Amino acid sequence: MSPALKNIISSLQRSATFINSLIAALTIGGQRLFSSFTFRCPCQVGKNFYYGFAFLVIPALILLIAGYALRGQMWTITSDCCYGCSPPRRQTSLLERKLACLRFFSITGRAVVAPLTWLAVTLLTGTYYECAASEFTSIDHYSVFDNVSASKREEVLAGFPCCKSIPSDMILVRDEVALLHRYQSQMLGWVVITLALIAVLVSSCLARCCSPLTSLQHHYWTTHLHNERELFEQAAEQHSRLLVTQHIKKIFGFIPGDESVKHIRIPSCQDWRDISVPNVACMGDNLQSHYSFLGDRGDEDNEEGKSERIELKP
Repeated sequence: MSPALKNIISSLQRSATFINSLIAALTIGGQRLFSSFTFRCPCQVGKNFYYGFAFLVIPALILLIAGYALRGQMWTITSDCCYGCSPPRRQTSLLERKLACLRFFSITGRAVVAPLTWLAVTLLTGTYYECAASEFTSIDHYSVFDNVSASKREEVLAGFPCCKSIPSDMILVRDEVALLHRYQSQMLGWVVITLALIAVLVSSCLARCCSPLTSLQHHYWTTHLHNERELFEQAAEQHSRLLVTQHIKKIFGFIPGDESVKHIRIPSCQDWRDISVPNVACMGDNLQSHYSFLGDRGDEDNEEGKSERIELKP
């Protein structure tokens, strides 16, 4: 991949507008597929509301939870807060708390894109709302229902979303009720979109006003966090590989991929017992600790636990 293409992809990955637009587009596509292959209104008294409401709200809640869970920064903030609460407790400054709140608002802004898009699209489509609201339509002003019992009315209304066979004199009522539900659903959809835009604008303004950073400092801070995470992951991967390679060589006598292997080491029973016990980093008062399950017994020259070496003949 050319450096120019890498720079373009990196810029797009860091662009909040591009990421939010991509999330919204994927949500719209998923909603259309979900509606086409999954949603089937039961058209039964007492079930339409729960079924339509579930398809309208529950996917939005799932998308909201997933939006928080899939954010690496969310887990970073959670880990830092939980670590700060455990003894010995570390006092956090007011600046650190403000920056944490600023990051949380940023994460929330990304997390609510998908659920709000789902609500807006489903309400503008009107299918779920029509199913949920079918049993609660007022039809007292229709003379065709004057001689129909209450139970029969509920049954007829519940069957409207499925276009079930009904008397010819009720077809016009069904079409008018469908138009009414579509109107109400789309109006709610535009209200959700408007409120979401207002909330985003107000929250962005409040976050910037309450932020202890200027606009240039905020840009530098976000860039610093991105570079810090990227370089830390690269350094951690290289450090981990070097450390694990040393332990592997001490235990087995060679490094994987080495073509000039002349001796190998047979791990002793003590070696297997040592590497079977996890050695967690930075636990307790030990300031220096290893990061893997291979332990630190490879450094010890235990005469009783020494294992033999086998020479490999070419």
